[in-house]
Amino acid sequence: MLAGNMMYFAAGGRKRTIKPYDRDKAVRYAHRWAYGRNPAYYDFEKLGGDCTNFASQCIYAGSGIMNHTPVYGWYYINSYNRTASWTGVNYLYNFLINNRGAGPFAEEVDVSDVQPGDIAQLSFADSSHFHHSPVIVKVSGPPTLEGILVAAHTFDTDYYPLVDFKPAYVRFLHIAGVRI
Repeated sequence: MLAGNMMYFAAGGRKRTIKPYDRDKAVRYAHRWAYGRNPAYYDFEKLGGDCTNFASQCIYAGSGIMNHTPVYGWYYINSYNRTASWTGVNYLYNFLINNRGAGPFAEEVDVSDVQPGDIAQLSFADSSHFHHSPVIVKVSGPPTLEGILVAAHTFDTDYYPLVDFKPAYVRFLHIAGVRI
């Protein structure tokens, strides 16, 4: 059932509401912290990279809801109390694609369906393991790889052309909504 911008559905006997993902808030957050670190979050740059931590922060800015399910959820309390999906590229993908509970959820889409606030995940080797999670901040014209600009950590950047990363493979995660 749809009411205004909210959709209600029953999942496992529980009624849930889906609210829109606030893409503007996610992108504003990305611009604000692209070249800095929000002191509310640990900087994982020296522990394998900070890109997915930054992407998760942006998604949280646009969703406002974490999923506190142990192991398989998506949350950050501190550097020791968080899920792998908050900071791991492939774990974030698995959470967003498979999430049926609270928090943001996504679908893998073609480049033609991306919007600002979505996530691009890059592989520099093969299509089975991805290594980087920049946040899409601008899409020019009909979406193409050449028209997408991103913000990211680890390789701190903002309004950076996605193609300049020279990825071997790219997958796009379109944040479809947020379950509350």
